Amino acid sequence: MMEKSLKGINLLIGLVVVVMLTNFVILKKVDDLQKREIDPDYMTATEVEKSLDCLAINVYREAGHEPFEGKVAVAQVTLNRVNSNKFPRDVCAVVYQKSRFTERVICQFSWYCDSKHRNRPVNQEAYDESYRVAKMVFLEDFRLESIDKALYYHADYVNPNWKLKRIAKIGTHIFYEG
Repeated sequence: MMEKSLKGINLLIGLVVVVMLTNFVILKKVDDLQKREIDPDYMTATEVEKSLDCLAINVYREAGHEPFEGKVAVAQVTLNRVNSNKFPRDVCAVVYQKSRFTERVICQFSWYCDSKHRNRPVNQEAYDESYRVAKMVFLEDFRLESIDKALYYHADYVNPNWKLKRIAKIGTHIFYEG
């Protein structure tokens, strides 16, 4: 009788250990997936192309006439958002993200709310440079160290009164830590 009780207790302890280990492994995997950065090496060619197109049009619309560093900074902030847990995990979803504030729809990137601008580039040369920058930042991991933690920016001619830490000014944009 005592032997059966010990076997039962050992079986119960073993079962509890297995359940705890399984739970730990599952939670670790979920945490790793949530923390993962977008990695073009694990995307299909179609996904990479779509992400590049979205990133390039955003760079073009936000910084198409900025210096090279300004274009890189906009692309980098876009990817910083993708790799944060505050925004969608997809480049296009970040670029085209809208929020509702009271009765107004607010776009994360103002050009997207302006229906006349949408996706078609007007200046092909500026767009081509924006696309090259998008490729450098997305595929080659080109970064500006000064804005590694930047998630927000605005043009220097507006004052949104943000209570965020200002970290850089590049071209006509002021960048903030997220």
